[in-house]
Amino acid sequence: MNKKLLILLIIGLLCLSPVAAANWNSFAGGIDHNAFREESSDFVTNLWTFNMESPVHSSPAIYGDYIYVVSSEGILKAIDMETGEEEWDLNLESPTNSSPIVHKNILYIGCEDGLKAINLYSHKIIWDYDCDNVDSTPCYYEDVIYFGCDDGHLYGVDEDGNLDFNMKLGDELKSSPIVVDDTIYIGSTNGKMYSIGTDKIKNWEFTTGDAILSSPAYANETILFGSNDGSIYCLNESEGDLAWKVDLSDKVISSPTVDEHDNNVFIGSNEGNLTCLDIRDGTIKWSHYTGDKVVTTPALKDKLVAFGSNNGYLYVLNKYTGAEEFTYNPGTILFNSAITSSPVINGNSLFFGDDSGNIYSLNINKYEVPGSTQMYFSIAVLIIVIIVAVVAVRKIKGRK
Repeated sequence: MNKKLLILLIIGLLCLSPVAAANWNSFAGGIDHNAFREESSDFVTNLWTFNMESPVHSSPAIYGDYIYVVSSEGILKAIDMETGEEEWDLNLESPTNSSPIVHKNILYIGCEDGLKAINLYSHKIIWDYDCDNVDSTPCYYEDVIYFGCDDGHLYGVDEDGNLDFNMKLGDELKSSPIVVDDTIYIGSTNGKMYSIGTDKIKNWEFTTGDAILSSPAYANETILFGSNDGSIYCLNESEGDLAWKVDLSDKVISSPTVDEHDNNVFIGSNEGNLTCLDIRDGTIKWSHYTGDKVVTTPALKDKLVAFGSNNGYLYVLNKYTGAEEFTYNPGTILFNSAITSSPVINGNSLFFGDDSGNIYSLNINKYEVPGSTQMYFSIAVLIIVIIVAVVAVRKIKGRK
């Protein structure tokens, strides 16, 4: 009887214990960059807007019931995904354009003065690794956090902030690394993509025609990435040989998002397009024009692909055809702000930031968006224009 009671007690405790949050180990959540997480069973999708008070260039990280967002001024905020309310914030005391990652309740973020680790329970910086500016989003792999630095070094530090890996690659490493099967892939502003073992042995390097700011993605034993020479590249992971490349006509700062199931890779370009290509041979399946630069990395959910443009619009397209499912312009045209923050998706909730400093929560399933905070300003401007026009007309009539 005692054994049965003990078993029942253990089962009850397990049922009451919260499910462990999925880690967000790299830029856009993983090596495929799809930036998608399934929602918990009791999560309700709500529409809201949250103001960060300075531009948001980095992409949010999803962990548990919160998204973690950092403004360009270095203010980290934990925002409840359901309500849009701030849970807590922390001044990192350093500007940042890197995106946060989270592993087992520790958040890692690159800043102008190096890499910082923040405990999500205490809301405090537990250590920082001092180096040059870190725009590169870190990648967590087997107890080591790898990241690139503007001093040209690829670093790896352990969970206590101690240096574990250090290799000089040259120029600035703004590209965010990925790690696959003990191999690190990262691009440099010297135009090279590097493959380096976690054992500190360089496997290969591949030279493109210009700087690489795009973060590589992995699919089907290949490495995909964009270059400022205007092309997307696909390399074989083992030797670094070119499988294919496609000219997209302008700089490719956007990072590729891959969908291995349908053999698709999605990527933006400064020409203003989001393009879908076949992973196997680079064949262009479709291209959607926005009219301005697309530097964001697209997020995927089911049949949908979402991304932002510098024209101030968020686009949600059918991933098979490239047709628009819906668009959202929070600036209501008159107050457009560039969207350089890549979207992330939790269940049916899509989150992204823009240069106005706002974070937005949309329902991607029902195509529902929050009311624009800029609409009132647009209405005020319209009223002023109407009043000025009426006064001008009266003056002209009075002269006659």
